[in-house]
Amino acid sequence: MLQEALREINRGSAEIIDNERIEKLLKAYFEEGKTYTVKAGFDPTAPDLHLGHTVLLQKLATFQKYGATVQFLIGDFTATIGDPTGKSATRKVLSQEDIKKNIASYTTQAFKILDESKTEIVYNNDWLEPLGALGMLELASTLTVARMLERDDFSKRYASNAPIAVSEFMYPLLQGYDSVYLKSDIEIGGTDQKFNLLMGRQLQKTYDIKKQQAVLMMPILEGLDGVQKMSKSLNNYVGVADEPNDMFGKILSISDDLMWRFYLLLSTKPLDEIAAIKNGVLDGSMHPKKVKEDLAIEITARYHSQELAHAAKAEFDKIHSKSQVPTEIDEYNCDGEIWIAQALVDCNIEPSTSQARRDIKQGAVKINQEKISDMQLQLACGEYILQVGKRKFAKLKVN
Repeated sequence: MLQEALREINRGSAEIIDNERIEKLLKAYFEEGKTYTVKAGFDPTAPDLHLGHTVLLQKLATFQKYGATVQFLIGDFTATIGDPTGKSATRKVLSQEDIKKNIASYTTQAFKILDESKTEIVYNNDWLEPLGALGMLELASTLTVARMLERDDFSKRYASNAPIAVSEFMYPLLQGYDSVYLKSDIEIGGTDQKFNLLMGRQLQKTYDIKKQQAVLMMPILEGLDGVQKMSKSLNNYVGVADEPNDMFGKILSISDDLMWRFYLLLSTKPLDEIAAIKNGVLDGSMHPKKVKEDLAIEITARYHSQELAHAAKAEFDKIHSKSQVPTEIDEYNCDGEIWIAQALVDCNIEPSTSQARRDIKQGAVKINQEKISDMQLQLACGEYILQVGKRKFAKLKVN
């Protein structure tokens, strides 16, 4: 059982620091029933989570399965500074209203994965605000500027004369102090968080709390393009709050290579089962499309339900395999003749008329399931089913 737990905890991880400590904690759980704490911090800088965020959440759920209490840390204090990791400029400060709204959204979505009975939601404002000026100065004195400038993102900004706010230097120290206050046994985060995660180990030693947390780092999940990290700003994401049809369709759109990455980091199937599936694809006994559909159903069902996941598959097959129109599409009206590019914008399936013209030129626009090529087409009175690509539909009635 211990080896199985270690295998699942190591699954997909990019780097583990002090694996021996993790093994000791697990051994104490299996032999003596002792629980331990695993911390992960989330700054509520946006209201919604995407599948990239859930890589950490699923690893936390794995720890819960093997005796851990998760310290789900909401960085309501540190969010007012903003994590400088990977940033080329100082982040905009969030308002308290935005932070509270984002916190509510985060926790609702997180408990679709985590066991609420084994989760402690903690807010670092509870101990960082009372720290006061004297405590902050004491904390700041534990690290030199030279050591801080060893961080890759800080060193690049310093070399290019890009401004670095002094408050940003405090962020890693505050994150590290969270581990001091919480006495965390393990902290997990992305590979881009290594400096901050190690700060927790260092400060636990500095403040002499009689332990140093182990650190587990997970890789950054690539987005739908398979190249850049999953991000809302890059529009290559699958949101936890996406509608079932959108979620299913997006996952089915990923490449066959990226599919295995998703299986490793997002599926709850055992590693041996995934290996058997992969061998089945390699020897031709399983079709990659069917394997991808199973993954899309699994993930969609996790955030919605089995019923809605299978309904999403049926809808996808209806549209793509049988070239039919979706069961439910938005309906719009307009008075008088309308230019096709403007109609696509007014029906919210194109962001601009220039993009509409490009898509018409590339053959991505259909009217009543027939491709069009006339960029100057005027739609007279009647009803039309407008379509862009495979997933965007609207019904337009021209009066």
